[in-house]
Amino acid sequence: MSEFVLEQQNETATAIQKPKEMIRRLVWRMAIATLILMAIGSATRVMNAGLACPDWPLCYGELVPAKQMNFQVFLEWFHRLDASLIGVSAIALCGLSWWHRRALPSWLPWAGTFALFLIVFQGILGGLTVTELLRFDIVTAHLGTALLFFTTLLIIGIALTPYQGTGNVGKLPWVGLTAAVLVYAQSLLGALVGSRWALHQCFGGSQLCDVMYTHIFGLVPPTVATLAVVLISWRTPALHPALRRLANMSGVLLVLQLVLGVATFRLHLQVEPLTVSHQAVGATLLGSLVAFTVLALRDWAENREIEANI
Repeated sequence: MSEFVLEQQNETATAIQKPKEMIRRLVWRMAIATLILMAIGSATRVMNAGLACPDWPLCYGELVPAKQMNFQVFLEWFHRLDASLIGVSAIALCGLSWWHRRALPSWLPWAGTFALFLIVFQGILGGLTVTELLRFDIVTAHLGTALLFFTTLLIIGIALTPYQGTGNVGKLPWVGLTAAVLVYAQSLLGALVGSRWALHQCFGGSQLCDVMYTHIFGLVPPTVATLAVVLISWRTPALHPALRRLANMSGVLLVLQLVLGVATFRLHLQVEPLTVSHQAVGATLLGSLVAFTVLALRDWAENREIEANI
């Protein structure tokens, strides 16, 4: 009898874990695709391909503009294709979250709905970037929304990942959150510099130098906060290995991002792969800090729950 009960419990647990695992895998694939999409978007901007397709949502009135296809048209067209696939995935994420809501955490359907809202809003901004001829505020909002969508996916994915904390995070969740917010703000400043071509204009005619220097000097707060995450993690005993790896990863990405930033500045944005890498590494740094923060918050919350039950 006891074996039958155990078998029934195992089957129930498996039935609950199956949709969660399915959604978790979907979210991670979407996050990777979004990171690639942002890199393609950066390449589209630095290669002056943002208006290579003069209409929207089609390109020269066609799904595949074979006659007009060149490198710039391909970049813009592929950027839209990747965005469309992510949009379909966001619909699937939202639908699956609500369909399997009884076997999932109560917050997940709402998180899936929020992700879908962001991707719809992102699509509207994408259309406006073309119809409004790359207006700088729309282009900046376009990247900002993409980063917010990316972090939303990471939060969902990390929250669904099995994790058993050690209860030794201390103030790390709040330090990590501060670093993530500051890196996001610095990314928006970078998007503003790029969308207004501030670096080119400052070097060429001493215009918009205030925008450029705001981004340059704005790197100090997120750098200090990220280094604090790394140093405090090193000094925290019995920290979970996953948190330690994410902290070390953030430190490496920070150094790489600073090197790429200096190289991009010194070369006056003349080497496109450096500019694209600068934005891609920045997004990855933001992602690593978000992942660190979510895991640290889970660790802190589990420890608080244990203490409350004692």
